[in-house]
Amino acid sequence: MCEGMSTFPTRLLEGYQNFMSGRYSAERQRYRNLAETGQEPHTLVIACCDSRAAPETIFDCGPGELFVVRNVANLVPPYAPDSNFHATSAALEFAVQALKIRQIVVMGHGRCGGIKAALDPNAAPLSPGDFIGHWMGLLKPAAQQIQGSQLLTGGERQVALERISIRNSIANLRTFPCVKILEDRGKMVINGAWFDISTGELWVMDPKTGDFFRPEAPQA
Repeated sequence: MCEGMSTFPTRLLEGYQNFMSGRYSAERQRYRNLAETGQEPHTLVIACCDSRAAPETIFDCGPGELFVVRNVANLVPPYAPDSNFHATSAALEFAVQALKIRQIVVMGHGRCGGIKAALDPNAAPLSPGDFIGHWMGLLKPAAQQIQGSQLLTGGERQVALERISIRNSIANLRTFPCVKILEDRGKMVINGAWFDISTGELWVMDPKTGDFFRPEAPQA
């Protein structure tokens, strides 16, 4: 067999070799079981596609534990069963109805580029483009209110909208019948979280008030 010239990223090939000799070797049977029996993740995490905020890394989860949906600014659009393409909605439907996941976490993070674009659509290099401007339009009403506040600094506006986007996504989650019905029956739990990249702090949302606080570490 002839070997062609590979343009595949060298860093990824090196990482794959480390994975095979390290984690895969140590958890070989777990991977085989997952291949044979299928996945049964315990939590759906809707997160940002920012490369600095990977849920599997932050929550130290192994293969098969999390079903992760990532998009710009961890947004959930409202329920809209039409003929358009809805990647996030399709993944949500699959997680809830096919995989029977009953825990959902919407996780935002600090210094989010998508949130920055929502606050300042013309800021380089985050120009509206063909898709990003329309996508971040989901937050336009909240962004306009925050932009109009003279009491907040630029950094405070950023954090405020990052957290508001989490609450907004949770509200949109509840427009999906498959989620709303289960939650009303007490069979679905929805949480919000915000991760600070610079400090590693995790803040979780109080489901009653919407405020964010730092949770205490579980007792060993």
